Amino acid sequence: MESEKIWFNGKLVPWNDAKIHVLSHVVHYGSSVFEGVRCYNTRKGPAVFRLQDHINRLFDSAKIYRMDIPYTREELCAASLETIRVNKLKECYIRPVVFRGYGSRGVNPLDCPVDSVIAVWEWGQYLGPEALEKGVSVCTASWNRVAPNTLPFLAKAGGKYLNSQLVKMEAKLNGYDEGIVLGTDGMVSEGSGENIFAIKNEVIYTPSSHFSILPGITRHTVITLAEELGMRVERRAIPREFLYIADEVFFTGTAAEITPVRAIDLIPIGSGKCGPVTRRLQDAFFKVVNAEVEDRRGWLTVV
Repeated sequence: MESEKIWFNGKLVPWNDAKIHVLSHVVHYGSSVFEGVRCYNTRKGPAVFRLQDHINRLFDSAKIYRMDIPYTREELCAASLETIRVNKLKECYIRPVVFRGYGSRGVNPLDCPVDSVIAVWEWGQYLGPEALEKGVSVCTASWNRVAPNTLPFLAKAGGKYLNSQLVKMEAKLNGYDEGIVLGTDGMVSEGSGENIFAIKNEVIYTPSSHFSILPGITRHTVITLAEELGMRVERRAIPREFLYIADEVFFTGTAAEITPVRAIDLIPIGSGKCGPVTRRLQDAFFKVVNAEVEDRRGWLTVV
């Protein structure tokens, strides 16, 4: 659903007027970094979840790709809140994106301007309205994540998501909701746009950060909440077949939140629906993002 205004290089412009030149560097070479952030309609009013952490990662991604963002972190945080207010949204998805604009036309991006945009829109469950309860069916992709020394996976960069698109399209065209991608070593990496967790004998496992994953902010949130609930979390290598015999598997991400996986490669996982540990983590997560418990960590920024 379109909103009314987009923040574009310091100005609020009509949604349909937020345009770039067709020869912008980002169009041809994927030279962008971005974030996905959620605003929840909480008991205290609209509030953005972990806004500062997302903007910090945006600046980290830009630094890796040698982009100098022409705004401060504080300015982009304030612009995110302003864009929500102007569009009169109580809950929404927030997309800050920084990209190389129109300048040189070769691979070298250093002579191109750096443009900054913040868009907001209403967006429900990323993997479908029933996904949080019933879970999703996924397949193991035929595509691998690229090796860690080919693209920097600590950066959330646009060009990197060409790999994710291949994984997602393959899954959807074959009748699945999502795909799981392995690294070049054959170990589990993540979903096309989500981190992954597996539970076996009440221990929670997730690939460690050197397995070509984006260390997600929701992933960090879930690990924090799980440990506070007394659960054991291990970051380690996970073989593909371990997922088949896991008691529960779930995805995490800003868009996906905490989404259970009901089947992988047509093999039912656990009971084939949201399991008890996943449910417990969902409950803890939504109490935090909906301000139903005290925000001890300063994760919510009221709009």
